[in-house]
Amino acid sequence: MPGENLSRDEARERAELLSVDGYEVVLDITSAVDEAEPAEGPRTFRSVTTIRFRAAATGSSTFADLIAPSVNAVTLNGRALDVASVFDGARIALDGLAAENVLVVDANCAYSRTGEGLHRFVDPEDGEVYLYTQYEPADARRVYANFEQPDLKAPYRFEVAAPEGWQVWSNGAEESREGGVWRFAETRPISTYITCVVAGPYHYVTDTYTRGDLTVPLGAMCRKGLAKHFDADDVFLVTKQGFDLFHEIFDYPYPFGKYDQAFVPEYNLGAMENPGMVTFREEYIFRGKVTQASYERRANVILHEMAHMWFGDLVTMKWWDDLWLKESFADFMGSFGLVEATRFDQAWVTFANNRKAWAYRADQLPSTHPITADIRDLEDAKLNFDGITYAKGAAVLKQLVAYVGREAFLEGARRYFKANAYGNTTLDDLLSVLAEVSGRDMAEWSRAWLQTAGVNALAPVVTYDAGGRVTELAVVQEGEELRPHRVAVGLYRLESDGSLVRYARADADVSGARTVVAELVGAERPDLVLVNDEDLTYCKIRFDEGSLATLRAHLGDLTDPLARALSWSALWNLTRDGLMPARDFVQLVLAHAGRETDVGVLQQLHAQALTSVTHYAAPDWREQGGRELAAGALHELRLAAPGSEHQLTWARFFAASAATEGDFQLLLGLLEGSARIDGLDVDQELRWDFLLPLAAHGAVDEAVLTAELARDDTASGKRHQVRCLAARPSEAVKDQAWAAVVESDALSNALVEATIAGMQQSSQRGLLAAYAGRYFEVIERVWADRSIQIAMDVVKGLYPSLQGDSATLDATDAWLAAHADAAPALRRLVLESRDDLARALRAQACDAAAG
Repeated sequence: MPGENLSRDEARERAELLSVDGYEVVLDITSAVDEAEPAEGPRTFRSVTTIRFRAAATGSSTFADLIAPSVNAVTLNGRALDVASVFDGARIALDGLAAENVLVVDANCAYSRTGEGLHRFVDPEDGEVYLYTQYEPADARRVYANFEQPDLKAPYRFEVAAPEGWQVWSNGAEESREGGVWRFAETRPISTYITCVVAGPYHYVTDTYTRGDLTVPLGAMCRKGLAKHFDADDVFLVTKQGFDLFHEIFDYPYPFGKYDQAFVPEYNLGAMENPGMVTFREEYIFRGKVTQASYERRANVILHEMAHMWFGDLVTMKWWDDLWLKESFADFMGSFGLVEATRFDQAWVTFANNRKAWAYRADQLPSTHPITADIRDLEDAKLNFDGITYAKGAAVLKQLVAYVGREAFLEGARRYFKANAYGNTTLDDLLSVLAEVSGRDMAEWSRAWLQTAGVNALAPVVTYDAGGRVTELAVVQEGEELRPHRVAVGLYRLESDGSLVRYARADADVSGARTVVAELVGAERPDLVLVNDEDLTYCKIRFDEGSLATLRAHLGDLTDPLARALSWSALWNLTRDGLMPARDFVQLVLAHAGRETDVGVLQQLHAQALTSVTHYAAPDWREQGGRELAAGALHELRLAAPGSEHQLTWARFFAASAATEGDFQLLLGLLEGSARIDGLDVDQELRWDFLLPLAAHGAVDEAVLTAELARDDTASGKRHQVRCLAARPSEAVKDQAWAAVVESDALSNALVEATIAGMQQSSQRGLLAAYAGRYFEVIERVWADRSIQIAMDVVKGLYPSLQGDSATLDATDAWLAAHADAAPALRRLVLESRDDLARALRAQACDAAAG
């Protein structure tokens, strides 16, 4: 990645000098289907870009951005520039600018295999080629020359020459197609990172959204091989529901004409908010039976990306410091929209238990940062698409709604859009409208919530009189920065029928170290005190001893799903913080998860229970804990209603936790049809779920996996097979996997991810020990030589966390001490992995003490 970075200071200087009037981008992608690979170098396509821009100072100098194997010609204001002199592989130097300028760059750009730039995918099922672009934060320069920063917005016209039989889409509506050349309407002013081209023999479905005088053509597409699984009707349903809601609450018509949604292969992200041409990972098209949690997750992403049409595309941050201005709002609006407009009316439960877990982890890492972050350059920006920018920011906005009121919050958004349409903003622009509509001191709120890092813990302290009545209930706040919290405090008691229900509730404004909730004085003694009931604020919840004892015995009796989710989340935080033994959390899951009605919460509990055994349990209890999990999973699997989504969820958990020879024999029997569990349909996706643990434990060999790929000879099948092959318990297999991702760049991004996931098996700590030292020897080279996405995958995915010992911690510290000058983004990733390991060791010590 040397030479490809861009600093905030460079971007600021360029924005002060330039304003861009428009782009004309002409791409020739007919080479995408050439059967022969180039004799040397990457496969390329021709890219000719014309940029019209103005300079504030004549005679000044600047640069354009382009990452390309070769440049044929550069012309500035009719003057041909010497390519060798002005192009260094990442930048084009531009000197002697006029007041008005025309830059033309003719380049040969490379197709991508890493999901960055113009990604090229060959479908193994039918040999068809599919293309799509992905740019955020700064990969448009891999496809066309530009000024790659968010505050140099401009209109775009795209023209694409494509192979015969293909279709092409871009941000603008199609204006014409003739002789294989597609021309698209000029866009409104947008940033480089949200321009987009999608091309190939995609399966395409259309619909229309209408609201009053507004008509929005809708489209949805996927690979032909997935067409039989594509439930476009449900995608369009959620899309229309989202448009209805956002038009109602934003009072600003959708500004980008058409609205296409493409589900594309080998995608690095969940989705991307390209205006008029949103892209999603194709895993959101379900090849087999999935739970409602999967449909909810997809609907959330659809609404998240749609919210970006206003938060991010219409109004865009000046620089990546204010990335939260789009991502936090979109993340909040995803859950808000589900509850307000769709069938997924329990989405705040998912948010509390799942989404915020991401935030809590990120906010306790050494790399934690304020929601408004200090982003020095593009490498910083790439790493800041994290749990703080998304989930913590969304949780803080939920708290802001409670603080200023729903209508004031939405009115602030409406004024923000109208005042800054097609422009760029900073934090101050948003705060000024929120202060105007709410009458609140937004500066102090912002300082506490947006400009400081870390998470507070809120705990109840309760005293009672002789008759068992509350004499005082105080909320104690811990943390480096004590913040104002708008919370609800709920009191719960056990009823005669065994249910645990709320009988009293009080709202409180918590501030400082201790806040008394006077409204609850005199209440009957509760069995459970739940601080942050209804999940109004962002905090870790702690319990008094009586409440914790109640949860140990009666968590499954809590009737309110959100209260249960909050309680589970709090217990998981206690486990991660080394305050509750991992074996206790596992026992809670075994005792109460079978009664969990929300399948998304259940899936989260399964993942957390596996993490507890793998990383947080004392080593001498780990094997026993694994056996208990597998036995509990099988018990619940047999109890689950036949054909239910809970049965499917327990089946997947049983496969993931399988630990004994009997477990593996049952999985083999279910695959072969010699064993049966009433109602359980072992479809192709579930077959691969069963094969992974079997491969990892040596119960199936390469021949079985090859036969399974023949049965499922698709792109998805290939990823599954690669993962299973890398999971086999063999030194030779691990060496091959290591070489494939570290020493070679032949694998695509999706297969790199699959190989790493397969290689890292918790049952193979001994086999993997040999790679701990090698990891620290290669990561700096990997960071220098590979694209940032692949480098991130390797550095995070191959960290030797499974060794789970102080020797690995010491080796990490030694590398950090010896590489103080390594790239800051690389050091951040290593520091984060080190912190996860240190946390695991503390949790193991807690668990060992309990044994």
